[in-house]
Amino acid sequence: MPTMADVARSAGVSVATVSHVLNETRPVLPHTRQAVLDAVEELGYTPNTLARSLVTSRTRSIGLAVSAISNPYFTEILQGVEAAALEHGYSLLIADPHDDPEHERKVVQLLHERRVDGMIVAPSAAPGGLLAYLGRHAVPTVLLDRVIDCHADPAPRFDQVCAENTGPTARLVTHLAARGHRRIGLVAGLPGLSTTDERITGYRQGLAAAGLAPDEDLVVSGNSESTGAERAVAVLMALAAPPTALVTANNAMTIGALRALRTHGRSVPDDIALCCFDDFAWADLFSPRLTAVAQPSREIGAEAVRVLLERLAAPDRPARTVRLPCTFAHRTSCGCPEQPEHPEPSREGTLS
Repeated sequence: MPTMADVARSAGVSVATVSHVLNETRPVLPHTRQAVLDAVEELGYTPNTLARSLVTSRTRSIGLAVSAISNPYFTEILQGVEAAALEHGYSLLIADPHDDPEHERKVVQLLHERRVDGMIVAPSAAPGGLLAYLGRHAVPTVLLDRVIDCHADPAPRFDQVCAENTGPTARLVTHLAARGHRRIGLVAGLPGLSTTDERITGYRQGLAAAGLAPDEDLVVSGNSESTGAERAVAVLMALAAPPTALVTANNAMTIGALRALRTHGRSVPDDIALCCFDDFAWADLFSPRLTAVAQPSREIGAEAVRVLLERLAAPDRPARTVRLPCTFAHRTSCGCPEQPEHPEPSREGTLS
């Protein structure tokens, strides 16, 4: 097996120069760097990652903690994280916190003990223990998808990457209102999540923009999962004046809502219109095809990696929150006739 000394002899440089090229610990002239890389390729040299981590105090690994990895949304985020990490020479360690605050803190501690260089975490609805651990140990971290109000919270500031939630949800409501609906229900997500709060805010803003009075009986939590959405829709259908249109606040709840509507003998969109937050690969295979807000999930994952690497390169820079724009996929579950497939941006992304 070739050694670093073999690479140095082949490239005509010192072992120290080879180390600087491979570990990126000091600038090296372009032609010298290329000679080293050519020698590495020719000899088939494989760096000793463990030894390198002892020298640089870096393992070139990232910890990723997201719940419901089987959810298509988080699966696509994972793909974006993995591709961006690999592009920059980082490996990935993955854990599922199961949206349980205590388990969340434990899995993050386990990732930290594996000496990951930094973490990307989708926090639970009660992330106090998580944030305290990350802050106490000064772990470079990007919060993903679910944001923390760092201005009101005494916890340390963290970089955050997520999609726009408020404006796109309002867009779904105003679209249904423009179709003539006056009683629009919302199947909301798990209480305590920022995505839930922001989508409820967007729902209310949409009602206000359409001149509709809010009715709290029309907002029922589906707890961000399919069976919860089934129960929520049953509650809505039992109202004396049930909604004529529904907005579901994530893809899992959309599936549950469709199942419940079928159970209650309601046809979409003839009996009740439906719009959903979260598009997914087979949304246009349903009959009717689902009108949805599509999040840029792979881009969210890739952006989280870029922000984390910037944090590792400049640990003292101010924390920032990056929001990426969603698109409006106009199909037929809202009651509209078939539309050309040209997703429209629903709101510009923001950076703070």
